[in-house]
Amino acid sequence: MTAQLTRKDVIAMLGELDDVAVADIIATGATPEELAQAHAWLTNDEALINAGKPLPTGRVGRLVEIVAAKEQEEEETAAR
Repeated sequence: MTAQLTRKDVIAMLGELDDVAVADIIATGATPEELAQAHAWLTNDEALINAGKPLPTGRVGRLVEIVAAKEQEEEETAAR
């Protein structure tokens, strides 16, 4: 059986996020390993693409979408 993500896992990997974002991430059913993969994509996507890694799909892809959307939302809010 694989470990389920906890709030602590999410905050440790991604930093402080609002409760909705943390709940959305946990609701994907992703494992801590999948969260680590998503974090790698979010911080170093160009290198992974250059290394020939396929774009993330499934739960990892969903995690990337959630966090990227949240980061964009925060950037837009800060720009106002």
